[in-house]
Amino acid sequence: MKVKQLIDWLHGEDQDAEVHIAYNYGDHHRTMVAPSVSRVEMNLIKDSDYFRMPTIVEDDEEPSDLDNDPSVRQAVIIFSRGH
Repeated sequence: MKVKQLIDWLHGEDQDAEVHIAYNYGDHHRTMVAPSVSRVEMNLIKDSDYFRMPTIVEDDEEPSDLDNDPSVRQAVIIFSRGH
């Protein structure tokens, strides 16, 4: 999803409505949880073969390693409470 798409989706929504992020908790019942959003930041992300999804680039990663990784890119990250 691009920021433009998110803005389009939110256009016309109640601006006083709460914002939450939903995900599968991973329990036996496959419960969908929806923690509230605590902050939004621009971060570097990169693809992870281990997790099979993008991960946030850590501050202690070597810049030279990042330069050689074509999957490194900027993204808007929406953080939930507790993270």
